[in-house]
Amino acid sequence: MKFKDNYFQEVRGKLKADLKLANIMEVPKPTKVVLNVGAGEAVASKGAIEKIQEQLELIAGQKSVVTKARVSISAFKIRKGLPIGVKVTLRGDRMWLFLEKLIKIVIPRLRDFKGLSDKNVDSHGNLNIGFTEQTIFPEIEYDKIDKIRGLEVTVVTSGRSHEQGKKLFQLMGVPFKS
Repeated sequence: MKFKDNYFQEVRGKLKADLKLANIMEVPKPTKVVLNVGAGEAVASKGAIEKIQEQLELIAGQKSVVTKARVSISAFKIRKGLPIGVKVTLRGDRMWLFLEKLIKIVIPRLRDFKGLSDKNVDSHGNLNIGFTEQTIFPEIEYDKIDKIRGLEVTVVTSGRSHEQGKKLFQLMGVPFKS
């Protein structure tokens, strides 16, 4: 819990001063982390969703939810109600543990990494990162994967602007391009 304690003891105070906020409750903080894997190949192969669920549960340490198509799209052979993805929403202590792993282990393992673009932080202060392969997470064993898949990680914050979100992530240790 050192990462969470660091936020509450150091980062929050610095953020309040830097953003010139009047109340400590106005300071932006991470509220949840959403991991999402789109599984377009699930239309053709039946076992794909189970494999993705298994890997995402290893990464997140929590049960995943299968997402289903809301509308039919004939060009992609997708029918309404067909499973097309898997997602996990992390809150509380699991969120803080995942953020620590993401910032201290996973992001530095990226190949030819020069820092995240500040465009990864949206206008509401949320951080969106897309990974091209799931093997950069330490829980995934390369020998046991059937196919390399990408995944998206969204860190939702209580921030109200791009500047608040970027400052929050900088102080938490997320490396941005200078």
